[in-house]
Amino acid sequence: MNIDSKAILKILDDCGASFTFPMLDNGYVYLGCTRLSLYRSIADWALVIEVFGFSPRSGSPETGLYTFASKLHNRDKPERYVNRNGYENYLANNPHNELRFVYPIDEGTWQDVDNLELIAKDASSVPVRGQSVGLPRVEDYERGIIAENPNRIQVFELCRYLADTLRESVLASPEERRVSVLPEMDQLLQLEEWRHPDVAAGELPSQCEAFQQLAQVLSTGNIDFYRPSEQPNTDWRNWPEGGRL
Repeated sequence: MNIDSKAILKILDDCGASFTFPMLDNGYVYLGCTRLSLYRSIADWALVIEVFGFSPRSGSPETGLYTFASKLHNRDKPERYVNRNGYENYLANNPHNELRFVYPIDEGTWQDVDNLELIAKDASSVPVRGQSVGLPRVEDYERGIIAENPNRIQVFELCRYLADTLRESVLASPEERRVSVLPEMDQLLQLEEWRHPDVAAGELPSQCEAFQQLAQVLSTGNIDFYRPSEQPNTDWRNWPEGGRL
């Protein structure tokens, strides 16, 4: 079966227009790090973007798994919705996209109970994937992460430190990454950085060279089509407005 690159870009653009495509400067999420993966079978394709960060609204660091695909796996069950109409609306409004979350950093006393945006004053470690990780010293935040208040480290600052030092732990595992990907698909490509569209400013994926080329990779199965000339911009430092609402 032919996989049409234009149809892929149309799906991504539709999601961009409806704001279901990840905005790296999402005003409600302090960005930590990202990853992009491509999957393909003879008949189908999938693109997964992982976004690790901290949303003060949710109160916990999280990794969002944005999956876009010709066919999606493991969709919500009807019983999760108040009625059948709600379930049908979910499918109709999200025919080719799914969002799931994983939580690589466990809840615990490392967060200030009175202000979940701050690290607790007496905290000495943070649980990452079930393992106790010692909290960095203030002077350890030297990888371009300048603490706004050295006396009270914020959760998003810790997340950015962990994104630099424990990237594989805070992003999804291979199994988690495939949560909405059909089991018969094979992974084609994995990117740690790329040129991402400025969705908040109205830029669509099809207007980005990177996604034009990625659509060609998915269409043909040939990773040689991905030869970007534009500089990547997925580092959180390129999106200073993220989390600031």
